[in-house]
Amino acid sequence: MAVCARLCGVGPARGCRRRGAAREQRRGAADSEPDTDTDPEEAGGGGVTEDEEAAERIEGGRPLPPSIEASPAGRAPLSLLELPPELLVQIFGSLPGTDLPSLARVCTTFRRILRTDTIWRRRCREEYGVCENLRKLEITGVSCRDVYAKLLHRYRHILGLWQPDIGPYGGLLNVVVDGLFIIGWMYLPPHDPHVDDPMRFKPLFRIHLMERKCATVECMYGHKGPHNGHIQIVKKDEFSTKCNQTDHHRMSGGRQEEFRTWLREEWGRTLEDIFHEHMQELILMKFIYTSQYDNCLTYRRIYLPPSSPDDLIQPGLFKGTYGTHGLEIVMLSFHGKKAKGTKITGDPNIPAGQQTVEIDLAHPLQLPDIENLRDFSELSRIVLEVQEQVRREEQEREQRHEGEEHSQQAASQPASPLGERAEGEETAAGAEGMTQDKAPASQPFMLPMGVISRNEDYPRTCRICFYGTGLIAGHGFTSPERTPGVFVLFDDDRFGFIWLDLKSFSLYSRIKVSFQNAQAPSREAFDEMLKNIQSLAT
Repeated sequence: MAVCARLCGVGPARGCRRRGAAREQRRGAADSEPDTDTDPEEAGGGGVTEDEEAAERIEGGRPLPPSIEASPAGRAPLSLLELPPELLVQIFGSLPGTDLPSLARVCTTFRRILRTDTIWRRRCREEYGVCENLRKLEITGVSCRDVYAKLLHRYRHILGLWQPDIGPYGGLLNVVVDGLFIIGWMYLPPHDPHVDDPMRFKPLFRIHLMERKCATVECMYGHKGPHNGHIQIVKKDEFSTKCNQTDHHRMSGGRQEEFRTWLREEWGRTLEDIFHEHMQELILMKFIYTSQYDNCLTYRRIYLPPSSPDDLIQPGLFKGTYGTHGLEIVMLSFHGKKAKGTKITGDPNIPAGQQTVEIDLAHPLQLPDIENLRDFSELSRIVLEVQEQVRREEQEREQRHEGEEHSQQAASQPASPLGERAEGEETAAGAEGMTQDKAPASQPFMLPMGVISRNEDYPRTCRICFYGTGLIAGHGFTSPERTPGVFVLFDDDRFGFIWLDLKSFSLYSRIKVSFQNAQAPSREAFDEMLKNIQSLAT
């Protein structure tokens, strides 16, 4: 603002002097009066037809007046105030919308020019991707400045990816600008067991500007259309929703009709089609638990994992099969020599937020040939040998650290935890390269006899396998423990995990959706987010 003040000839750097009688007659004394309003909604106010006409002249490609080339005296302009309004409209329109209120405080001329809707139309388009013809808003009496200040800027903190607090089940909410609306879409996995099918989604709420006073929040839950709702932004990374008309969620047929409708939407089938008794119990339990919230939920921000050139594959969100629990959403992220799969949606055994699998990228596995691979005992022998090796390495690492503490020479010790591996503790890319030197780029793959898979249509070739552990627990997350398993990388978009103790196989497929406003500001912010959602789940 100080820079702008100096440019326009006001403020402490140059005082409030005039540059001659000609300028005095052109602008008048009011032009250099300061303005103190900082609200984006107050960066302009009312219509300014002359400035809008000037802006339209620029947009339409018509020639600018001669005054743009030089001042009346034929010299170059010495102040922004000497520039024609249509050029100032172009300049101001290129600035971030959050800077415009400060600009409006400089003088009444700037404030008057900032009422031009062309400026705010450009900010809506460039900052929030609003591509609709905003000129149509004039019919409703809503200006582009209203859209920016009262809708887009006001609710900017809820844009992005969120996880709802629905007990162990979690969820994935994506809040986006959709035309002249802000909509919260709940993303749902495809129907079990079709893991390669695209994600499903449904709206939970929307926000739009019906009149100039304020934005309207509507609940979209249920089957009776939009109705009155409320959003409270608790803090930057947390907000809550509330439905003010929960009777719109009820159906005329009562709870039975609501359950049948929910079952068709959630599972794509009827209860009679599900013959597994335990699965029926889990489904009924989830309906009873989730329906009690009536779309009155608290959401916490989640970030997509950052990527690195050394990552085995692109990290991101995946759909995975989890036996009778159906399909769930898992976030795959890389952390040096480890990869982690964190549940975004969960179940009563392993709730959302918990780390479902961990892959040890420093311990690739060489699978037996296809004939021996069908023998579960042979695969089990290979995995258990690696598990024992990992256990020994952890013991040696602990002993080394104890020795460092006793000798007080920690700083001079080698970085590698094991002396015999100091020259070759592989990164994910290095481990893959080492294994591929010993094996073809792709190798035949088949599940061992006795291993259960919800989806028999899994790939029959794989790139590489690693030792890993999977988290299992009883109902209510009782007696959790990490058990050995095999991580199988099929291609860039699919991987699997063999749960050795359960004799079960999970297939994961990438969620191919471009989520906006979901990138972590830093690796530290992402790690902190993982820690927070896991602590909440625990």
